[in-house]
Amino acid sequence: MSKPVVTRFAPSPTGFLHIGGARTALFNWLYARGRGGKFLLRIEDTDRERSTPEATAAILQGMEWLGLDHDGDVISQFDGAARHAEVANQLLAEGKAYKCFATQEEIAEFREQAKADGKSTLYRSPWRDVDSADHPDAPYVVRIKAPQSGITTIKDQVQGDVTIRNDQLDDMILLRSDGTPVYMLAVVVDDHDMGVTHVIRGDDHLNNAARQMTIYEAMGWDVPVWAHIPLIHGPNGKKLSKRHGALGAQEYQSMGYPAAGMRNYLARLGWSHGDDEFFTDAQALDWFDFDGIGKSPARFDTKKLENLSGQHIAVSEDAALQHEIQAYLASAGQPALNDVQSANLEKAMYCLKERAKKFPDLLEKAEFALASRPIQPDQKAAKALSSVFIRILSELTPQLQNVSWTRDDLERLLNSLAEAHDTKFGKLAGPLRAALAGRAVTPSVFDMMLILGREETMARLADTAG
Repeated sequence: MSKPVVTRFAPSPTGFLHIGGARTALFNWLYARGRGGKFLLRIEDTDRERSTPEATAAILQGMEWLGLDHDGDVISQFDGAARHAEVANQLLAEGKAYKCFATQEEIAEFREQAKADGKSTLYRSPWRDVDSADHPDAPYVVRIKAPQSGITTIKDQVQGDVTIRNDQLDDMILLRSDGTPVYMLAVVVDDHDMGVTHVIRGDDHLNNAARQMTIYEAMGWDVPVWAHIPLIHGPNGKKLSKRHGALGAQEYQSMGYPAAGMRNYLARLGWSHGDDEFFTDAQALDWFDFDGIGKSPARFDTKKLENLSGQHIAVSEDAALQHEIQAYLASAGQPALNDVQSANLEKAMYCLKERAKKFPDLLEKAEFALASRPIQPDQKAAKALSSVFIRILSELTPQLQNVSWTRDDLERLLNSLAEAHDTKFGKLAGPLRAALAGRAVTPSVFDMMLILGREETMARLADTAG
């Protein structure tokens, strides 16, 4: 019986959760959750100078926004330093690692000479096989005894079999001269101790896999399944820059993208299921597998993200949208909607969400339902309020007192009013928009009237008619 799937996301807390990291987290989450496995979170905070609590908080908030829940507590790599050193010392005791007393100056000198001679600069420590009785009383690092002949094959689920000649591998340092473990050791020990079965990460880590395998094999541990995914590039095919989308996950929340749209788009960056572009979380969890991941870098395309976001807004439950819009406003530093505005927004949602790409678009269309009297028409809307149309609106107000408040009856009333003034209803729509919303572009006049209700509609028209 195969072991349950355990994946992990292991960011360094030196900044926000960038979009590439978010995509890696999503792939790990999809793979584990789609197979009833565990998804773990480890913060790789061994770089004490660059790691900050604020960055850790930003990563956690970004994952929370994206809905990528993890199992168990967040694990700190720094907290495991004693355990990492214990493994290095075990390898040392078993003769699978050794103390190297070479100084930085000696290594630098060797490399300069090798370069000058046109030889490999791969450092081979002269201390590899020196008897401990001949060791000096001097600072040392602990290096692993890497195999020096044969090959190492990384069996990668995305890249295929990647073979590296062992004579190209150096004896990697495990413990620095101050006794602290290096990142490469910490990653392996943590993954083993956490029971990680599948390591899904960017293909910039592919070369690390061969070096990390030397630790797995020296310890007699099971090597995880590797899946090194291509990086994300900008639309120009170059490394993703801030101008082309290399922002933090929370910045996308602050721009008003719905989390479901972001998940859908990130899943499609480098992975596909046939020609499907739009899909639900349930479908992604069911479909996601390594064979759908391509080998070429994905290209970030803001228009595609907006398109998918709009589709997700259109099919979202109104209550869920309300909740997410409040979270968006908080993340963007804008005031929350009050109870009246929330109630009005919920009533209006049916005519707002069809064409909105992001929440600011939706809220822009919802302005008529969120604004309070008196409505101040903007410059474009005010142009529709000529004295002729203001007079027509003043005629309309009393007629609305007794009409049945249904779309059909409102349409009949407004069409007959237009006819009485020898004009078409389309000519009346502009002034009505200005009076009801203060904008030239709004949902349909009838939708606005139905949502605002009789009293509010009449009050806004009366304000305009003066």
